[in-house]
Amino acid sequence: MKKNFKVPFMDLRITDSIEREALINSFGRLMDHGQYIMGKEVDDFEKNIAKYCNRKYCIGVSSGTDAIYIALKCLGIGPGDEVVTTSLSWIATANAISMTGAKPVFCDIGNDLNISVKSIECMISNKTKAILPVHYTGRACNVNSIDKISKRHGIPVIYDAAQAFGSTYNSDPIGKFGDATCFSMNPMKTLAGLGEAGCVVTDDRSLYESIKILRYNGTINKEICVVPGLNGRIDSLQAAILLDRMKNLSGKIKKIKSICSHYDKALKDVVKIPKFDTKHNISCYYSYTIQAESREDLSSYLFDKGIETKVQHPILMPDQDPYIYNKKDNLVNANRIVNSILCLPANEKVNHDVVEYISTVIHEFYK
Repeated sequence: MKKNFKVPFMDLRITDSIEREALINSFGRLMDHGQYIMGKEVDDFEKNIAKYCNRKYCIGVSSGTDAIYIALKCLGIGPGDEVVTTSLSWIATANAISMTGAKPVFCDIGNDLNISVKSIECMISNKTKAILPVHYTGRACNVNSIDKISKRHGIPVIYDAAQAFGSTYNSDPIGKFGDATCFSMNPMKTLAGLGEAGCVVTDDRSLYESIKILRYNGTINKEICVVPGLNGRIDSLQAAILLDRMKNLSGKIKKIKSICSHYDKALKDVVKIPKFDTKHNISCYYSYTIQAESREDLSSYLFDKGIETKVQHPILMPDQDPYIYNKKDNLVNANRIVNSILCLPANEKVNHDVVEYISTVIHEFYK
């Protein structure tokens, strides 16, 4: 039986009456016109996301995993190729690479928990056909340095921004960079649908056209198949929900930032806190991650006090069974950090009294 937490990690119930009414109205409009797949809402969603990311094109897809897979596939990535990526991410990052037939090559991470630029340089080979950095928990990677590596080696960059919609880098939206950026918009994300959803943004017209074809079973005009594809479309309902929730996104991020700032001040002397923001690089605060000594004991102590925490993610991708063959002696930081990371409740339903309570419990544990 699931524990009834005093402080759940995330509460996805929709209890706000204004939001409920807006979502019900969105569904009502869909029922009125009856175009549940590739309706007007999808066109509006794609235009709004492209504009928000300062990109020419957006293609809505069925999930963040499909976004990465389709983008890689449309760049010609396949069997015999290698894609350089981070070692610390949700397993979907590696799986999307593998589904193309290519091999993921895992890099170490820095103290910011993002992919190490130095490690990228070390792992590039003559088989490397793409770089896939992850903006981990919403923190921007070192985009300038990664893009320099990309240009120097002539290798495309696809950013996995599954956890980073709403983040900025050098005051620009996180989706502006690389050959393409991929987003997930499932219920756990900062911009969240009520089911699976995602998108790819790009400035490359050819890539845009290829992704549109591949997401629709490889067809042109719905009937003429030109390449084996998949059913990877976003549905009209998710597009409508995401459009509606974009209206309140900046306010949501501002509120979560305030919560995370409170955590920073309250916990700075007892745990290590990877830096969220700089002056021009602002996180969307997908989660609040600390590095804690005796993490398992701390997590159990918080559990007993009614506080739910998560480890995102407890197993490095190269330690998962399908990828165990990969060389791991280069993952010095990742192997050390993965055993200390812990995510605390940080979302728009958490208030400052809750942060104070959690912080007090953590201080008690370390006395």
